[in-house]
Amino acid sequence: MLLATSKEMQVIDQSAAKDFAIPSLILMENAGRGATDLILRNYKERLARGVVILVGPGSNGGDGLVIARSLFQQGVKTEIFAFCREFKGDSGVNYQIVKAFGIPIKWCLDEGDLPDLKDAAEDAGVIVDALFGTGLNRPLSGVFEVAVELVNASEAPVVSVDMPSGLSSDTGRPIGPVIMADMTVTMALPKLGQVIYPGVDYVGGLEVIDIGIPKAAVRKAGIKTLLLDREFVTETLRPRPPEGHKGTFGHVLVIAGSRGKSGAACLSALGALRAGAGLVTVACPVGIQPIVAQGLKEAMTEGLEEGDDGSVSANALARLESLLAGKKAAVIGPGLGLGDDVRQFMCEIIRTAPVPMVVDADALTAVGADHEILMNARGPRVITPHPGEAARLLGCTSADVQRDRVAAVKMLSERSRAIAVLKGARTIISAPDGRLAVNPTGNPGMAAGGMGDILGGIIGAFLAQGYSPWDAALLGVFLHGQAADRVAEKKGPFGYLASEVAEELPGVFREYINGRIHHC
Repeated sequence: MLLATSKEMQVIDQSAAKDFAIPSLILMENAGRGATDLILRNYKERLARGVVILVGPGSNGGDGLVIARSLFQQGVKTEIFAFCREFKGDSGVNYQIVKAFGIPIKWCLDEGDLPDLKDAAEDAGVIVDALFGTGLNRPLSGVFEVAVELVNASEAPVVSVDMPSGLSSDTGRPIGPVIMADMTVTMALPKLGQVIYPGVDYVGGLEVIDIGIPKAAVRKAGIKTLLLDREFVTETLRPRPPEGHKGTFGHVLVIAGSRGKSGAACLSALGALRAGAGLVTVACPVGIQPIVAQGLKEAMTEGLEEGDDGSVSANALARLESLLAGKKAAVIGPGLGLGDDVRQFMCEIIRTAPVPMVVDADALTAVGADHEILMNARGPRVITPHPGEAARLLGCTSADVQRDRVAAVKMLSERSRAIAVLKGARTIISAPDGRLAVNPTGNPGMAAGGMGDILGGIIGAFLAQGYSPWDAALLGVFLHGQAADRVAEKKGPFGYLASEVAEELPGVFREYINGRIHHC
């Protein structure tokens, strides 16, 4: 599903009017009626106590006026609080209609006008926030700020029209005081700021309504941002040819592990196997090779020369280069360690390996801010940092990364020329060409050791099966999160293991592949 920014929505609206001769008044009517239907469907019993609708001066307020008239016609007690001196354009037309219907309107031009709103909000069954939509670019102040406080203090459910007033539709960050909505009804397309944190916390339940904008008008906006969904997976995940064999589905080389960290190697290999790689070989320090072989019998192992600290020695480069021959993809980093020798080893392999490669964990720390290593790599790279690793790559703090995750992941992909996967709640994926994707799957129970190792293996498996680095990253992140959601439903919200998430993957694949056979 496409995600739109405020500028892209402007292009879409302009195209609908200019290229398809659709009057904006019709779009406003469709928006208001669509929102009304959702309000009636979700809050029918609450509406017996009446509805309070806050309308602002722009088109968002016009949507609110349509909602007011539509609910009034359904017999709902309706009160409008108008935060402007006059309505213009399409909103002005709908004001005249509302006025003719005799719907009560109270004008809120300064704080002295707000006591009535306080009383109405306390008594209302539902409050509709139609103050400001996607175009807001400055903090709410004065009478608007007080109104937000009164609405948030009410016990009535709040429905925001298009955006919770005060929330940036592009960044998901508050622009000063913000309405805390229970449901947000957004028009045509979801907005980026609605599906990333902290915006998710303000939006409540998100509903997208079709207001009659042609698909061609949407295409004209050139949107490059996706909200991953089941439709994407269904269209992208290929069923397997019935005549396929283990060689058909690629051989992944997992370069991982060190003394005391054999589990990272096993988990990464497990992720690759459960995601359908035909073959998986783990290249690890020779000292832990028996442990890895015993821990995951389905994977092959190769021992690499190790140093005194139990990490891979830089002398293992030649051996590793020979192991890469015939492999379709590689994963490097989980549990490899951070000694000087192994750092040198990792950086050289990242730079020289010709196969698609997932660069994760210790390998990201080894690269640090030296983006030339990734930019000059011989093959495609997918980097999978958590916020701390992203901060080291960007030369900033984790707080800086979390403050604007979209900007951070874009910068990561631009500087590295790699597909960047910024892990965390609502993982974001970015490509150097400007494509962006947000993943809605996953849950807080995934904040546990080994989850990233599994993900790296999953993405590596998709690379080995011939998916593009972009599709491999998107499929890996979405399906990893979905598997974790299924485990959480069965076992509880946290306390489950990374290996249990991997075990759930075949069942997740069945949802998309069952009954579909691909013939070459």
